[in-house]
Amino acid sequence: MKISSEVTPERRSPCPVACTLDLIGDKWTLLVIRDLYLGKKMFREFRQSPEGIASNILTDRLRKLTSTGVVETTPSKHKSDAVEYSLSEVGQSLLPILKAVADWGDAHLEGVYFGLGRGPADS
Repeated sequence: MKISSEVTPERRSPCPVACTLDLIGDKWTLLVIRDLYLGKKMFREFRQSPEGIASNILTDRLRKLTSTGVVETTPSKHKSDAVEYSLSEVGQSLLPILKAVADWGDAHLEGVYFGLGRGPADS
């Protein structure tokens, strides 16, 4: 499945690198995708991430990711007026990019780790 240019009209150029960065290249989007990958589903869970994303920015990113089909929502099983977020098939296809960024940081930045069995205790 390809993401329609109708839902991402703010493209700078037809370059696939630029278009991908237009979708996921801001300060917060990959962190939201990371949190989805790590199992967060509820809005409040994203707000508890150590980076401290503001509610309005989180709302905007989740809305953008949902409208482009990267993220899916389902009614919450625990709270009647809430939704749960998850990565769609398209969203899951971003995981190699996320892993590559994490691997690069792990290899080149001192004192970092990517929370899945690669924490300080595993060093």
